[in-house]
Amino acid sequence: MMASYMEEYKRKLVTADEAVKVVKSGDWVEMGWCVGAPNVLDKALAKRKDELTDVKLRGGVQIWPMHCMQADPEGKTFTWVDWHFSGQVRKLYDAGLAYYAPIKYCELPRYIRQEVEAVDVLMCQVAPMDKHGFFNFGPQTSHMMALAERAKVIIVEVNEKMPRVLGGREEAIHISRVDYIVEGDNADLPQLPAVPPTEVDQAVAKLIVEEIVDGATIQLGIGGMPNAVGAMIAQSDLKDLGVHTEMFVDAYVDMFNAGKITGARKNIDRYKMVFAFAAGTQKLYDLVDDNPTVAGYPVDYTNHPSTVALFDNFVSINNAIEVDLFGQVCAESAGWRHISGTGGQLDFVQGAYDSRGGKSFICLSSTFTDKNGNMKSRIVPTLTPGAITTDPRTATHYVVTEYGKANLKGRSTWQRAEALINIAHPDLREDLIKEAEKMKIWRKTNKIS
Repeated sequence: MMASYMEEYKRKLVTADEAVKVVKSGDWVEMGWCVGAPNVLDKALAKRKDELTDVKLRGGVQIWPMHCMQADPEGKTFTWVDWHFSGQVRKLYDAGLAYYAPIKYCELPRYIRQEVEAVDVLMCQVAPMDKHGFFNFGPQTSHMMALAERAKVIIVEVNEKMPRVLGGREEAIHISRVDYIVEGDNADLPQLPAVPPTEVDQAVAKLIVEEIVDGATIQLGIGGMPNAVGAMIAQSDLKDLGVHTEMFVDAYVDMFNAGKITGARKNIDRYKMVFAFAAGTQKLYDLVDDNPTVAGYPVDYTNHPSTVALFDNFVSINNAIEVDLFGQVCAESAGWRHISGTGGQLDFVQGAYDSRGGKSFICLSSTFTDKNGNMKSRIVPTLTPGAITTDPRTATHYVVTEYGKANLKGRSTWQRAEALINIAHPDLREDLIKEAEKMKIWRKTNKIS
């Protein structure tokens, strides 16, 4: 059977330049996800910028170089549409060359199967074909199978350095469903090192770690504070922790190597570290490669609140940009300037609270310094005009800064305001009290315990 697969492989093997000839003006071209985005195919498509018009490229968590967009700085041919912004895409957005597609991440496979206008071409990096004729999607199971089901043409770019991530489900595509195969240049995967934690990150992490119990299942978001939590867990006395997350990052590798993660007490997927996609440094790619202790699943499984709720003592830890006195959380924009996407934050905020003993934590520094050197509060009276509400006030559980943690569930508006003011920077609390009084959500006459 392997011989017949190799014959089919040879028939479908083409150069990158040949493969991208299938792209037509007006097409929607899916560019994979995170470390699975195409590289040599992107370069080849970029060379066609003068032959094409109105080609929409779509992807997310982009960390490979974006060759098409670099080759077309005026956006005459290519437009980028992103499911979740990265640093590269923020620059494109500011230049008017990119747009955001709002998602609730657990719903993304359904959007692709039912809602999106078209998937004309899918191109993505994969691991080399196995003896059964399958190309593994690598550390980005996410929504790749949904894209493959909708795509009119599928092109895979083989990278020998792509880790083979076991399932789970929907982690690989068979050669019979592939139209063209391109052998890439086997470039090293992009490295996404953890942001070194600040003193504030460590203070917030300490407050969260003391809430975690043995056997808890952990979800970490992206950023310095969640990574600080992971580092602190690795040095703690906690044991038998589980992993069920959207994004698998280096912090999990540190916890696993420290013996803190076994998954022995997970209610489902016991002994497995489950994720939708992964990015980090080489130690992460080495860990997830062909490792039975990890499992790649589609994001409609990993992130769905009903799945998360099945775990006891689920702990969700995510970042925010600002939180207002009503408890609304913005994790996506600074005013109207787009910074990031919703991703799975709301998925896990909802799911963790539905978990027996579960808790979700929104963490942020109490202040930031603006471009004029002024200290500004991240706890604000109302969200900045234009700011996106990532988590509605009804969903928010714990909010944590370096000054403490506020549990907002079951609290009145004035109790919420007081709890949030108490974890704001001390120098800025009086101003927040005055604003709360103006908004009639807090009064000095309240008898607050």
